[in-house]
Amino acid sequence: MNLEPITSAPDAAEMARRLARVREGMAAENLDAYVVHCPDNVFYLTNFHNYVHERPFVLVIPQEGALRFVVPHLEEEHVRVRAVGPIELVRYFEFPAPAGETWADRLRDALGGAARVGVESVCPLQVAEEVHGERVRSDIVDEARMVKTDYEIGRVVHASQIISEGHAELMAGSRPDEMIIGLFSSVTRSMTGRMLRDMPHANMLASSFAAVVQPPSVSHDPHNFTDVFARMEQGGPHVSVINCRVNGYGAEIERSFFLNSVPEAARRPFDVMMEARRIAFEKMRPGELMSEVDQAVRDHFEKHGYLDALLHRTGHSFGVTGHEAPFLAVSYERPILPGMLFSIEPGVYLPGVGGFRHSDTVLVIEDGNVSLTQADDELDTLTFER
Repeated sequence: MNLEPITSAPDAAEMARRLARVREGMAAENLDAYVVHCPDNVFYLTNFHNYVHERPFVLVIPQEGALRFVVPHLEEEHVRVRAVGPIELVRYFEFPAPAGETWADRLRDALGGAARVGVESVCPLQVAEEVHGERVRSDIVDEARMVKTDYEIGRVVHASQIISEGHAELMAGSRPDEMIIGLFSSVTRSMTGRMLRDMPHANMLASSFAAVVQPPSVSHDPHNFTDVFARMEQGGPHVSVINCRVNGYGAEIERSFFLNSVPEAARRPFDVMMEARRIAFEKMRPGELMSEVDQAVRDHFEKHGYLDALLHRTGHSFGVTGHEAPFLAVSYERPILPGMLFSIEPGVYLPGVGGFRHSDTVLVIEDGNVSLTQADDELDTLTFER
């Protein structure tokens, strides 16, 4: 299994492997064709990424032969520059368009005589309704994305290196009264610069960086980033959040940390969170059910009286996004397999005290797992005298 960073674009053989996985799923469901609208799934199969707007991009996967990509004339050259592998472009001129010249007309052309057609769960109704014949709701591409190829792992290794460096910079700049937006600007600029040095032709439409800190007054509310002018405070827990999509491949790293002192009320929940994290790392091995990892974490929090302070599952996956299936969640009865990626981020959230959460980007290997992101995680090394 590859653990070296990769910064090159995928080649045609890599894209063919992905397409073969999808076609195996199509054969199992007896599908004549499959329709892809989700931009992340389009990127996974073509290496082309663009924002969704009123001019649809719709990828048709036939049982054999080249992919058929329904695209606006405006974007044809853009597709040719970025796409990898055999792709037949099916052009429409504009939206809206006269009858007979619409994207829907071209979609029907691309589908040909396909009688049984798969469509994604997230496929917009306006696209799904233009698929004639028997429509079958199926998430074959999402399923194919769950176990990563060696190439994908190498790309996430690279993304993890960039955000690990960014996190070290964020920690070095954290001090009481420091405005969060200032660090956001400097750290994201550094990470973007590293990406462009490594990958001068990176697709900025498939790239994003975030680097923020929640001060203890709001860290109990894990997705509250509404005040960009907030300042760090004495004590803690502060929660750092760095995530990215580096030319199409995601990763994240987070830490609970303290400035100058550790409030007494923060010590026990920090320790409980750290033990939950150890349990998750120990349980996340090939053959274990994803639900069992999360249940073990929940049992631990309940034992220590923190189940009501638990707001989310233990983890999610990464790949061509920074947040995708599969999930370490109760009732998600799937076996963990080598080549899967997960965040491990059990958290405790206590209003008036703060949030306690570390997160890493973790790869499942044959005999366990390995963290691709690197940062200190113990209380003494995360308490900074500033």
